[in-house]
Amino acid sequence: MVNGAELVRAVGLLADGPAVWGWPGRPVPASGGGVFLIELAAPLARAPIELTRVGKWIERVPSLMLDGERPTSKALAARLGGFWLPSQAVVYVGASSSSISGRVASMQRTALGDRRPHSGGHWLATLDPRTSMRVWWARTDAGEEYEDALLSAFEAAVPEAELAALPDTSVVLPWANLRRPTGERKASGLAGSLLAEERVEVPPTRVVVVPDGDADGARGEPPVKRTAASGRATRSAAAGNAAKGAAGAAAAKASSVSLTAEGDARLRAELKELIEVKRPEVIARIRTAKELGDLKENADYHAAREEQSFLEGRIQALEARLRDAVIIEAPAAGEGANLGSRVVVESDGLEAEYTLVGSAEADPKAGRLSVVSPVGKALVGARAGDEVAVETPRGQAMYRVLKVE
Repeated sequence: MVNGAELVRAVGLLADGPAVWGWPGRPVPASGGGVFLIELAAPLARAPIELTRVGKWIERVPSLMLDGERPTSKALAARLGGFWLPSQAVVYVGASSSSISGRVASMQRTALGDRRPHSGGHWLATLDPRTSMRVWWARTDAGEEYEDALLSAFEAAVPEAELAALPDTSVVLPWANLRRPTGERKASGLAGSLLAEERVEVPPTRVVVVPDGDADGARGEPPVKRTAASGRATRSAAAGNAAKGAAGAAAAKASSVSLTAEGDARLRAELKELIEVKRPEVIARIRTAKELGDLKENADYHAAREEQSFLEGRIQALEARLRDAVIIEAPAAGEGANLGSRVVVESDGLEAEYTLVGSAEADPKAGRLSVVSPVGKALVGARAGDEVAVETPRGQAMYRVLKVE
């Protein structure tokens, strides 16, 4: 068994601490960024998991699944306990680029199932609160590099017999760590263990362009008094205008998560390639670069890590988009053009074919036109034979609709 202070020294850093880990949070006197470890006062033969906490976690997070099914408290506790390493005191390794103290405090304030302030090591919240734990830390400007080194040193200290007993032997981490900073993830079988972040709807901004000299008071006239009645009249007029055409209503409803069936399939194919092909490739590059030596001055390592950062960002964006997506169907034959329609138009003697889509999958070069774009908005509701006018920066353009499918 290697304790936290020894593990920090093993990677060439000077350990500071320990400080007491507790729920709710207790301050850790660690200024600046660096790495930190959370460890038990002594190794325990079994994970001190509290079933009532696990049960509340399942009840609170309806998306939580174990091997694709809703688990019982005992089943989930058993799976968590399967990753426990009886000989090891260290249960979590983390890093922060700005504040170790702030990161630890954020983790301690985060309720089980929440994403914020910080959900790192959220398995720790399933442990009996009487479990004695402490925090060691070390100041460094290369936090992620040393975090990776600490995890490698931890894996090297685990006995072979304990490694063989783990549910996943390919990625060996401290009990509450779920992934390495280089991307490898522990195959725990859990999914949806955190609540989805609430979507904040931001109302669209309305800009009214007023000709020079026409603004209220520009000519010295007294300001117009606006009463509650006039406000209601204005809103009524706006509502009436909005209700005049199905085209405007359809365009207003198109959100950034509206997807056609083809768009949904395309994004899922991209996500699959990123996860199954691109992610392993960049992880392999990081491993190769690590073998070249000093991580802090290793250009290949940093280039691979930067690429991984973009890759993981794209994966998270795609997962969020697909999770919130509403799949729309193309309108029936004979109906006006709408989301999912293929529209053939003619303008200035040139023909073009567009598919009307939500903004999430818009790509004008590929012929996928957002229904909130000027041309797309004008085409919503159009039928074959119609002519539509589109205001462009170069003036008004006329489009004749040849076909709607």
